[in-house]
Amino acid sequence: MKKKSLVPSFIMIIMILGIIGILSPILYHNLKFGLDLKGGFEVLYEVQSLDGETVTSDMVTSTYKTMLKRIDVLGVSEPVITVEGDNKIRVQLAGVTDAEEARNILSQAANLTFRDTSDNLLMTSDVLNSGSAKVGQDSKGRPAVSLSVKDKEQFYRVTKKVSEMTDNRIVIWLDFDENSSFVQEEAKCGSLGNSKCLSAATVSEGFASDVIIQGNFTQTEVKNLVDLINSGSLPTKLEEISSKTVTASFGMNSLEQTITAGAIGILLIMLVMIALYHVAGVIASVGIIIYTFLTFAIFWLVGGVLTLPGIAAMLLGIGMAVDANVIHFARIKDELAKGRNFEAAYKAGNKNSLATIIDANVTTLIVAIILFIFGESSIKGFATMLIISIFVTMVVMVFVTRYLLNLFVKTGRFNQKLGLFLNVHTKNLKKESWKKLDFIQSSRIFFSLTIILIILGIVSLGFKGLNLGIDFKGGSSISIESEQTLDQNTIQADLNEMGYTVSSIDMRNANAIDVLIEDSLNKTQVLETENYFQEKYEAATEIGVVSNVVKRELIKNAFISLILAGIAIVIYISIRYQFSYAIGAIVALLHDVFLIVAVFSVFNFEVSSIFIAAILSIIGYSINDTIVLFDRIKENIKFKQKNMIKSKEELGTIVNISLRQTLTRSIITTVTTLIPVICLIIMGSHEIIYFNIAMLIGLIAGSYSSICIASQIWYHIEKRNVGKPKKKRWYEEEV
Repeated sequence: MKKKSLVPSFIMIIMILGIIGILSPILYHNLKFGLDLKGGFEVLYEVQSLDGETVTSDMVTSTYKTMLKRIDVLGVSEPVITVEGDNKIRVQLAGVTDAEEARNILSQAANLTFRDTSDNLLMTSDVLNSGSAKVGQDSKGRPAVSLSVKDKEQFYRVTKKVSEMTDNRIVIWLDFDENSSFVQEEAKCGSLGNSKCLSAATVSEGFASDVIIQGNFTQTEVKNLVDLINSGSLPTKLEEISSKTVTASFGMNSLEQTITAGAIGILLIMLVMIALYHVAGVIASVGIIIYTFLTFAIFWLVGGVLTLPGIAAMLLGIGMAVDANVIHFARIKDELAKGRNFEAAYKAGNKNSLATIIDANVTTLIVAIILFIFGESSIKGFATMLIISIFVTMVVMVFVTRYLLNLFVKTGRFNQKLGLFLNVHTKNLKKESWKKLDFIQSSRIFFSLTIILIILGIVSLGFKGLNLGIDFKGGSSISIESEQTLDQNTIQADLNEMGYTVSSIDMRNANAIDVLIEDSLNKTQVLETENYFQEKYEAATEIGVVSNVVKRELIKNAFISLILAGIAIVIYISIRYQFSYAIGAIVALLHDVFLIVAVFSVFNFEVSSIFIAAILSIIGYSINDTIVLFDRIKENIKFKQKNMIKSKEELGTIVNISLRQTLTRSIITTVTTLIPVICLIIMGSHEIIYFNIAMLIGLIAGSYSSICIASQIWYHIEKRNVGKPKKKRWYEEEV
């Protein structure tokens, strides 16, 4: 076979890296950063009815539209406002420096008034039936707004008066104030995104009945106008149930620390891959760079807001991306060990690794979707990034990286240089790795160790419980940073003097303290607290508030998320494999979750809402690890099926062989995933320190449970079926 030049392959890679190098700074500067990375203000409101009636979706929608309009006044370039649940609205205003002004503008009741063109008040929304504006049509069939009048006598009196004026227009205002003027707003009146002036309608006679506002409106403009008018006439109020302020300095520090930690983590992963796989590792590293770029690019395209948890999700995704490469390389080595030539081994490795990679990523995707559905705020951002990461992993690692690898393989330059390309040495190909390890024989040791850990965890939970953050017990978190040296006892005394009950206080360093108090501060108290520490210590203060309403919702959603994730995984594994595999997987997952919870109890680490994201991420990662092992067991059993397994020893041998074949992959994947997590713990922002600690514990526990628990559970279930004919299911091929 004539060898081809490697130059085109290298040119291709250089071009890809060059394009990414040029576009990356542009992409970075166009990304939308969340509060924790940019500073700003976040508040969650509950829409409540003043008259005791049930709050309807129309009421919430109308209130939402009003708040969108008000945000324009604040001059926020990239606001995020979302409806959560049946009656909650979350507003995130990155870059806002005056949280108090934002609160006042957002939370005031919508005020609808009717005025003349000289700005004199004619009527308030009291003349209308509450929330009764509807989309209608004028006499020519064009879209118009229909108003239901309650006080017809007053409405007739006012409209009659206006019809007799020289300028016989009646102006409808939303949130008219001392700075409003029809003279200044006339050109923009009716431009619903740019003016408080909603409409200026000509009145030719007095009306004592329901009326319509007509003009050159589109259907969408009429719908928006209806929502705004209704919001000004609705008997609703906004109750603040949680809030968070992040100063710009907090945000910029978090961004710099996390980006630095993430970049170092990615670089270390690439170095490990190159050390382990040489030229193939270099190509895999190029795949990691492409993965990182595309993940951020797609996140930008869908309008995602990047947060600290989002960056953590992207780094976790790198672990899954690396895993796809490791599985692929391991399969190529398996085929080489069978005596195939390099190109044939590469093709067979591609084919054999695909199903495993898909199964491993689908189970993680299930967890990510559940997180997205039931998560809120930053959790939803984490889930979005994780979902994107999974799809990008599939595209880049299954297609792009394989295409680049194929370019090098087809040159024929590495047929006799497997050590250079894949760090494979012919003399070691058929040498069985880890052959002295007998996992089945050691199962009692594994189970005993697990039981001891569980007992210790139960004891700790019984005596110490969990250090619940404000997300799960309500209250307020106060982070204080100053150039002055701060004293823990003095800060606690200050808060006690202000009438607050301190539940925990933690010195982050000599100039930074994190405090949790039992009180859920209202907006006045938040402002007073910020001013107090600013005046006394010249300190920047970050305050988060969670009410009992939010606490209950978080606990409920966390419980539902965990249950649904477990059920979905059982169903998927039962379909793709069989129920005994699902039992082993779920027992292993329960082990992982409990171990994380137990360690948090022992070391008194704080449990917050992002902790649930970490738990679900570990479920996704751990099941990914378990699926790879189960896939190998299933394959080895299928290979053996014609000579049916006749003894427990034979079944145990298959499990041991499968574990030995996948152990190196499990170690490499765990180590490479741990690298960015450890970097984030050491150098990243304190905001996600406990998330990363949970990930660290979970990654180690997940690898242990996949190897030492899931497979052992499956073996002890299946050994009862040894010697029995295997039942073929409807979707399986004949063996």
